[in-house]
Amino acid sequence: MANQGASRAARPPAKKVSDAEVPAKKAAAAKAPAKKAPAKRAPAAKAPARSVKAPAAAKGVKAPAAPRTHTALVRQARRINRELADVYPYAHPELDFENPFQLLVATVLSAQTTDLRVNQTTPALFAKYPTPEDLAAANPEEVEEVIRPTGFFRAKTRSIMGLSAALRDDFGGEVPGRLEDLVKLPGVGRKTAFVVLGNAFGVPGITVDTHFGRLVRRWKWTEETDPDKVEAAVGALFPKSDWTMLSHRVIFHGRRICHSRKPACGACPIAPLCPSYGEGETDPEKAEKLLKYEKGGLPGQRLKPPPDYPGKPAPPLGAAG
Repeated sequence: MANQGASRAARPPAKKVSDAEVPAKKAAAAKAPAKKAPAKRAPAAKAPARSVKAPAAAKGVKAPAAPRTHTALVRQARRINRELADVYPYAHPELDFENPFQLLVATVLSAQTTDLRVNQTTPALFAKYPTPEDLAAANPEEVEEVIRPTGFFRAKTRSIMGLSAALRDDFGGEVPGRLEDLVKLPGVGRKTAFVVLGNAFGVPGITVDTHFGRLVRRWKWTEETDPDKVEAAVGALFPKSDWTMLSHRVIFHGRRICHSRKPACGACPIAPLCPSYGEGETDPEKAEKLLKYEKGGLPGQRLKPPPDYPGKPAPPLGAAG
């Protein structure tokens, strides 16, 4: 007990804080720098809402590079042909005809004009001159008057009367089914001959008109501008059995979507395959307004289209609307 008491006596007395020191300590604490609170992050900006009908370019459609090898070119060309076959399963020659003679004459008349204008003109022509013999013996001035709406009517009259006389004199009034014979007829070149061979005789051929030449150059199938060279270059990419229908599909696409001055790129079903995508209108809504014939809900070029054609027949010459 004595030791415990001694131990307590040895401890220093606790220091008392006077009333005067309390305000001083509070003042020092007030002067001390306050701890910074962690900065709050600003809310992240919301991404703009994506338009449901965004332009095709915004959806990731970009012009693919042109094929660099022949093998790649063949694959690209044949894939485009397959896609066009799905888009235009009803593709056909857009000239009205009932026999090879009518098709031959109509094709000659279609130079520098539309198939629609030819189709509106030929009913009166064939009603008056149904055979090569009839047309060969006609009065040129009367023929000119009938075909005047097709333009260049004097030169065309000489051609169709001349070929009719040649059919009468050299082929027994029948249209020949050979290329070498057809191209000897007045006003008949390879393009006209292949239209007749492919659609009246089932002989494969490539028809290089302005639409066909324009599109195959846009797709980089060839850089040629001469029709014979275009025909050879494109023909090398496909089997002969594809040539006639390929021609119809490409021409259909050129007339309806891939126009000369303003292609409807934003409404084009083969945009992801086209090296020239973006040359025309890429906004889908604006592009849709550029579509022609059945794709735009308008009449086609034939007065008597085939049964599977989904569009409206064209009106006859002089009809309202």
